[in-house]
Amino acid sequence: MNDRSREVFRRVVEGYLETGDPVGSRTLTRTMSEKVSAATIRNVMQDLEFLGLLNSPHVSAGRVPTQLGLRMFVDGLLEVRDLKEEDREKIDATLGSNTSDVGALLDRVGAALSGVTHGASLVLAPKHEAPIKHIEFVSLGADRALTVLVFADGHVENRLFQPAPGQTPSSMREAANFLNALAEGRTLSELREAMKVEIARRRQELDELARTMVEAGLAVWENEGQDQARLIVRGRANLLSDPAEAADLDRIRSLFDDLERKRDIAEFLELAEEGEGVRIFIGSENKLFSLSGSSLVVSPYMNADRKIIGAVGVIGPTRLNYGRIVPIVDYTAQLVGKLIADRGKG
Repeated sequence: MNDRSREVFRRVVEGYLETGDPVGSRTLTRTMSEKVSAATIRNVMQDLEFLGLLNSPHVSAGRVPTQLGLRMFVDGLLEVRDLKEEDREKIDATLGSNTSDVGALLDRVGAALSGVTHGASLVLAPKHEAPIKHIEFVSLGADRALTVLVFADGHVENRLFQPAPGQTPSSMREAANFLNALAEGRTLSELREAMKVEIARRRQELDELARTMVEAGLAVWENEGQDQARLIVRGRANLLSDPAEAADLDRIRSLFDDLERKRDIAEFLELAEEGEGVRIFIGSENKLFSLSGSSLVVSPYMNADRKIIGAVGVIGPTRLNYGRIVPIVDYTAQLVGKLIADRGKG
């Protein structure tokens, strides 16, 4: 693009992000840095539409950016603002309590992000990484069972799962005994790795049903049980209060269906773990919110060892004010990491 087409493109996107409405050529004639006619701007817009960067929702109704156009704008033309002092103060005030309850802290993080950004916030809490003291499987019926995890720091977690067909109380005891022999002094993550090695080495020694139970337990811990309990969603109503989004209520409900079922929540952390800093996903670019067509601004946070342990993010319509949201998410993620690291030292 030349300078003129770049300016037209930037002003169309910025106008759309501000109002949610298509931007017409006559509007741009009043804001362009050079004197150009509406006909000239229309020709530039047609060229940008041909490139797939703009779209015309209705005849003679102006242009809006496509998903490709928004991605190009975010990657190359977005001006990220400094964090406003009033936004910083609101976040600091919400997180300023001395509570030792990390869950309560992260719930307040979600409330702060939702309140400051007027969007829906997502917070992925850290995994519980204390050494395991004891594991037990309890049968609750033919198709339901309970995993009881007791950690060395006194933390207890109960997780429901569906056992493989044919499980018996004796096979569950054998699986639990096998795990407990491996678990001493290990965290859940370390136990998973040790189990993979041990299962491969002792596959012939294990009863087939007990081995199936162990592997089923692995799947539950990695996905459904752990991550469903770890996701905190705040500010749902903010996504439904925007008049510009009223026509897309079905799309928004689709988003909330995804959130309520918390499908593919593990992917949320994987998105953040691909690199440090804030990442922006627009529309169908990420699996978790592809059905809703919404945008996600997400950043990981780290513990004192610089290991990614969770993530915070904001989700909203694709016309989010990215320049304002990015520094808010970035600052919140850094603050959460610092607070959790400080608690670890205490």
